[in-house]
Amino acid sequence: MMESFAVSLFGEERNIRVNLPSGRSETRYPVLYMHDGQNVFGNDEAIGGVALELHDYLEKNDVELIVVAIDQNSPERINEYCPWINGEYTTKLLGKPSSEGGKGKEYVEFIVNELKPLVDSKFSTNPNETYMAGISLGALVTTYAACTYPYIFKRIAGLSSGFYRNQEEIEQLLKTADLSQLEKVYLDCGTKKGGEKLAGPFLETNLAIFELIRQKGIQAELKVIEGAEHNYQAFKKRFPEVISYLLA
Repeated sequence: MMESFAVSLFGEERNIRVNLPSGRSETRYPVLYMHDGQNVFGNDEAIGGVALELHDYLEKNDVELIVVAIDQNSPERINEYCPWINGEYTTKLLGKPSSEGGKGKEYVEFIVNELKPLVDSKFSTNPNETYMAGISLGALVTTYAACTYPYIFKRIAGLSSGFYRNQEEIEQLLKTADLSQLEKVYLDCGTKKGGEKLAGPFLETNLAIFELIRQKGIQAELKVIEGAEHNYQAFKKRFPEVISYLLA
């Protein structure tokens, strides 16, 4: 069952999509928060016309999980999904400096302080089983959320993670954060991100982040997927495996 409602985020109305299991109302379900919400369920409103169609998979397989997807279809995406202003690594990779980013902290605080309490009051959630998943820059802000609120977002997944926009800062945060309450991390990376120029550094940045997580003794997995491109056709194929990993 699908529900949606609007909230105020960064001074504008933002659509929140919620997919609910069809089980008993007294059951308390884990909750998965996701970014780029317009690309999580149906294709109709998806940017690029292809979504994960996650509701179909959840329904067909009777998965006991609530999914909360936060829309982001504005030019502010890079700003909202980067906790810090883009640094030297971005300049090196893109060949020019970027002053984008810096709203990611406020975005995560909105999820923790406003959206999660609202979801927990409206739906039959288990507040102690809260997870998060994101794609590309959505994976960057997901990892940041787990570092700053590991007692809330206990299991996370990042597909084709765009860490490079805040590589220096996210590495430093991972080194210093107490992640003892983080239970599981899934990361993956295709080898065809943006052609030859970006493919190598993209994998390199993902490997660096994975190694820091692994060193903390957290159950973690990094899948390097040969030939996989950075698009929703590719993400859709591997998302069922992500759900299985998070819930196992």
